[in-house]
Amino acid sequence: MPVLDLSQSAVELTRTICDIPSVSGDETPLADAIFAAVSALDHLDVYRDGDTIVARTHLGRAQRVAIAGHIDTVPINENLPTRFVDIDGEPYLWGRGTVDMKAGTAVQLKLAAELVDPRVDITWMWYDHEEVAAELNGLTRLARTRPDLFAADFAILGEPSAGQVEGGCNGNLRAVVRTTGMRAHSARAWMGENAIHAAAPILARLAAYRPREIVVDGLAYREGLNAVRIGGGVAGNVIPDLCEVEVNFRFAPSRTTEEAVAHVRDVLEGFDVEVVDLAAGARPGLDAALAQEFVAAVGAEPRPKYGWTDVARFSALGVPAVNYGPGDPSLAHHDEERVPLQQITAVEQGLRAWLTAS
Repeated sequence: MPVLDLSQSAVELTRTICDIPSVSGDETPLADAIFAAVSALDHLDVYRDGDTIVARTHLGRAQRVAIAGHIDTVPINENLPTRFVDIDGEPYLWGRGTVDMKAGTAVQLKLAAELVDPRVDITWMWYDHEEVAAELNGLTRLARTRPDLFAADFAILGEPSAGQVEGGCNGNLRAVVRTTGMRAHSARAWMGENAIHAAAPILARLAAYRPREIVVDGLAYREGLNAVRIGGGVAGNVIPDLCEVEVNFRFAPSRTTEEAVAHVRDVLEGFDVEVVDLAAGARPGLDAALAQEFVAAVGAEPRPKYGWTDVARFSALGVPAVNYGPGDPSLAHHDEERVPLQQITAVEQGLRAWLTAS
């Protein structure tokens, strides 16, 4: 089992946990290492559910803050092990997970080990399966088995935000749009009906779609409706009888999930649309007193979060939540994923200062 040394710098700890591969579904080695490391800390009460680990202080403080980060990544594509690189004179750590979101997780682990007397009680949460369907998410499972662990006055997700505060998040919908036809020998195509050809209007509508930018509580969220996968056909000499287009809709947090589904069905009216994954967005949550205090303490300018994150889960439970972590969100999942070392250090300093201020 890999061993984590939580006395390492946040930069070195980021490199250590990035070099433990943990693609969604294969998080156990890293989860084992995290569990072993935090279980050795006397000031934390540690609980494990599958590959999700929760560690809590019990200091009797007037307020509790939940700080969470996922430990899984998207698939590796020749971008591990990590390495240090210099770009225009600035040092970076390059490799899968450096941005999304093991730098944020490393900062959390280091602070969990060192902050024995914070000014608020803290619930640290490190969880699995964030990068896949919502029903597999470790927090989804934990919400069923231990909903009490989500109790907090404020929550911070260590998702990449370039060291700034990103409020709320867009919702996320995935749907499969199907066209059908009739198989025939491709030499006698007129005897069949080509399902792939029948999908052309779907692509045309998506290509012509103009997404909205919607201001929610002072932050402008950009929507997007796109084809992300297409498949059909059974052989090189057979007219296909089925074609499936997977569509992804990122919708502003002002829309309900029902409104998002209705919008997609309206855009693709006349086609067979099956919603296969759906997660609500979250409003910015910046009107809470703790949130405003946090933003001021770290000196950040609030921005919208375009991608979906688990701030939505906390928001649904009535807990205001923001994203705050190192790394450029536009490099999340990118083959050239890399994080500035300065941002790792700055986020650690920002969180540490706020959590220990008198």
